[in-house]
Amino acid sequence: MGSQPPASRAALEPLATLDPAALAGVPASSPLTVRAAALSAHLLYLGTGGGKLLLFSLQDPSNPEFLRLLPIGATIPVSAILPLPSVARLLVHADGLLLLADPLLTRPVRRLGSLRNVAAVAARRASADPGSPSCSIAVSVGKKLLRVDLTLQDGDELDVQTREIAAVEGVKALAWVDDSVFVATATGYSLFSSIAGHGVAIFTLPESSGRPRVRPLSGGDEVMLLVDNVGVVVDRFGQPVGSSLVFNTTPDCIAEVFPYVIVAGDSKVDVYRRRNGAHLQTIPVARTGQGVLIVASDDDGIGTELVVIATAYKVFCYHKVSTVEQIKASLRRKNYKEAISLLEEFETDVNHFLLSETMQPSEIFPFIMRDPNRWSDLVPRKRYWGLHPPPKPLEEVIDDGLVIVQQALFLKKAGVDTVVDEDFLSNPPSRTDLLELAIRNIIRYLCASRVKNLSSLEMEGVDTFLMYLYRALDLVDDMERLASSQNSCVVDELESLLDDSGHLRTLAFLYGSKGMRSKALAIWRILARNYIAGLWKDQSENGSCGTSVDKRSEEIAAREAAKILKTSSDEDLVLEHLGWVADIDQELAIAVLTSEMRENQLSPEKVVAAVDTEKVVIHQRYLQWLIEDQGCDDPHYHTSYALSLAKSAIEAVHMESKYRGKGDREIDSDAQFIYLLREKLQLFLQASDLYDPEDVLDVIAESELWLEKAILYRKMGQENIVLQILALLCCLLCDEGNWRIVKLPSSIVQRLVEMMPIFSFWVCIWTLKMGKSLCLQQLYGFFIIMGNLWIPCKYWRDYPQICLFSWHQIQFYEC
Repeated sequence: MGSQPPASRAALEPLATLDPAALAGVPASSPLTVRAAALSAHLLYLGTGGGKLLLFSLQDPSNPEFLRLLPIGATIPVSAILPLPSVARLLVHADGLLLLADPLLTRPVRRLGSLRNVAAVAARRASADPGSPSCSIAVSVGKKLLRVDLTLQDGDELDVQTREIAAVEGVKALAWVDDSVFVATATGYSLFSSIAGHGVAIFTLPESSGRPRVRPLSGGDEVMLLVDNVGVVVDRFGQPVGSSLVFNTTPDCIAEVFPYVIVAGDSKVDVYRRRNGAHLQTIPVARTGQGVLIVASDDDGIGTELVVIATAYKVFCYHKVSTVEQIKASLRRKNYKEAISLLEEFETDVNHFLLSETMQPSEIFPFIMRDPNRWSDLVPRKRYWGLHPPPKPLEEVIDDGLVIVQQALFLKKAGVDTVVDEDFLSNPPSRTDLLELAIRNIIRYLCASRVKNLSSLEMEGVDTFLMYLYRALDLVDDMERLASSQNSCVVDELESLLDDSGHLRTLAFLYGSKGMRSKALAIWRILARNYIAGLWKDQSENGSCGTSVDKRSEEIAAREAAKILKTSSDEDLVLEHLGWVADIDQELAIAVLTSEMRENQLSPEKVVAAVDTEKVVIHQRYLQWLIEDQGCDDPHYHTSYALSLAKSAIEAVHMESKYRGKGDREIDSDAQFIYLLREKLQLFLQASDLYDPEDVLDVIAESELWLEKAILYRKMGQENIVLQILALLCCLLCDEGNWRIVKLPSSIVQRLVEMMPIFSFWVCIWTLKMGKSLCLQQLYGFFIIMGNLWIPCKYWRDYPQICLFSWHQIQFYEC
């Protein structure tokens, strides 16, 4: 192997050199010539021109171990090796035949079917079920493109199924990704569906083009198609994606170790960055004898760290240099642009670097807050600090750096060489840009440090300084996310800072997360009342304002306050803020009062006294929850609930009659509302025995709530009055011979009609209680006085089923 020239970056570094013949104990009189290589996990397979397979273990890559040699035929040179781990086989393409071997080469090879003159073979990538004991391969034989499905069965036997995909001639290379089979011929590239067999041309090659090659890329959805020294990247549908890679030479072989593409040709191996095609490294290889240069990696790509470079008689093992080491090397060379590029490219690896135990978060604190401060004693005094100036706030560090850049510019003009990066001299960055970049990088480090096992004091410093830096860049969303989550921020250090800068919502979230409910609620109240004055910072409208935004801001403030109030058992605090929340959203106020999240429920007496008398809905819903959900049996609250419902029903009926001239749609809507309200009242009056019926009757005495009156009189045991009320209602419905409406709205008529079965039912009940003769005497006497003797006769004549049903119900009840 020759010496390596300086490179822009060492992406690969050597591990070991293998002499296959020497390790395998092959005599010098029978030299081995390597023609194919493949990696699978820690196993290295080599195929020779003399028909042999060699297996090496790379469990320790720096010390390869020879495992086994398996002859497959003296006159059968190996062209390609494909590991098939899902079916525990090794597929070998040799002299136009397909052979199968076990992964450890312990048994003789067997032919795969009767296939001859195989031109190319490829295993399927991105299988639908990676854990399935099966795999598929595409095979080019003569003028046919075949699909071969292999399934591993009991007893380590293989089931082989073959079918034709399409007719293709002159195939040079294949690749199979998902359901797409890419075919390379001397004239161009085509794409075939492995399911339907349909084909489409991707593009045609120029007549003078070199050998076509096709290489699947890691990730399972992209393929590289080679046109001379240009690698065109396409998706599984054959559509170009991203930019093409331009190589320094026409490749003999292509491999991949994510995120690099590695090509071999012209006695050297070049490493390129896959993302943008940048050339990173050249590894010269001194070849002896004939044969092409081979480069191989595990086809999985992403998890691969090893690369094998093989000449005819030597094999060289390389591994990927860690990202951390590459960044350090770039910084040592003062190549800051490349270091930043690495930071962006290897974000995950950098996060691991940020979590390194060699650096503590407290070392960063002096760059954020000037000493002395609460965390000054945490800052370690390490030996390497003697090599650098003492830490000081970021602004001063950047100012000093810019002074050095200006001095370097002056020296350069004077013809003096400097160590300052040329990019900085030709295009010096602004102070604002440098400061923002520095703050963002420190934010990233502190965020990564939050998962470390830090002391409580260190955690306080990390979170508090994070909030400082978020505020410096006005990252409101990040500030609020940190403040509203579990955090270790020190409120005393941030209170004035957030208040002075107008970040009241962040401060409210911070108070809330620290259990300082009173202060948090006070801020939400301010925000709800003073949003027009600009105290509200709504990030969702990009600066737009107006009534709708103001209203929504009010609602958000009330909603955040309600979250705090729902969990609070402090009666005075809850009732203090209940009013303004109710002014904005009564449903939120109801949710606060009826919350089950607090440890101790609020005193009903204080709640009822505190609720504004004009907030009737809140009052009723709270009493309903108290009675129905909490099982309250206090007669006072039952009576209050009944009185409140009765007053609402009277008011609704009065408003409906007052605006009787409205349209039909409005009338129907009002009628539905009144119906539901009265139904709620009637159900409660019938279900509860704890309210005072006389108090309720006094309220509805002058109203038209006749059925409610009947229920109340029945509760009081005055059945005679109930019968009179019901009869009066029936008289309103009809005259001597015909049912007709007597100046009543449709809603009332409908309600009265619905009452007829109830009337019949009650008559039957009272007949049993009072005796038939006494009941009929009072009933007929009343109807005679009213001049409508026909009503009971007509009703029972026309509706005998209803009466009979009612009678049976009574009998069942008595039993």
